[in-house]
Amino acid sequence: MSLTTDDVKRIAHLARIEIGEDEARSTLKQLTGILGLIEEMQAVDTAGIEPMSHSQDLTQRLREDVVTETNQRELFQAIAPAVENGLYLVPKVIE
Repeated sequence: MSLTTDDVKRIAHLARIEIGEDEARSTLKQLTGILGLIEEMQAVDTAGIEPMSHSQDLTQRLREDVVTETNQRELFQAIAPAVENGLYLVPKVIE
């Protein structure tokens, strides 16, 4: 797929980006390189290759699922302006 500077300017216009002639040529060169790389990757035969969830076959270290802090609900609600049945009461903002 090949682009022209008119295509770049049209894309910039759609994105509401102001672009000059020199910048359009520079962007055209970059976009052409990106599209070329995509064409190369699409040409690779990937039949029979299992998809991966990550590019590297690593496992993430997870921490133990244990409680690390104590429940301080009563302490926090004691300083709240208004509490009812364990819930914070706030002023009504939508009528």
